[in-house]
Amino acid sequence: MKSRLAVSLMAVSLLASGSAFAQSTTAAGAVNGARTGGAVAGPVGEIVGGTVGAALGAAVEIPNAVITSVEGVRAPSVVVEEPVVIGEPLPATVEVRPVPGYVDYRYAVVNNRRVIVEPRTRRVIRIIQ
Repeated sequence: MKSRLAVSLMAVSLLASGSAFAQSTTAAGAVNGARTGGAVAGPVGEIVGGTVGAALGAAVEIPNAVITSVEGVRAPSVVVEEPVVIGEPLPATVEVRPVPGYVDYRYAVVNNRRVIVEPRTRRVIRIIQ
């Protein structure tokens, strides 16, 4: 039973969807992890997946100060044809700007919506409505 649990944990960690890793809240990470874990290893995998997903969701939680500082800045909106999706990188044509006081985040205004991105990969980690 212990080896099955270990295999389940490894499978959930490796096979969980990218969106589970890119969510901006702990709750969303837990839900997505549980869903993926349940599909891979049944009820035990669901428990393990929910725990792993929650931990990963907490790891990428964005401070509220980052969101509020980005909401108040005036920046031109860029129109892109591709859908803007959490976990996917922004097109190279979109200029990402630094978030004042936070080197771990950048932001852009795309299709009249503010998005927070990871600077190194340009992956969207939060869409602000």
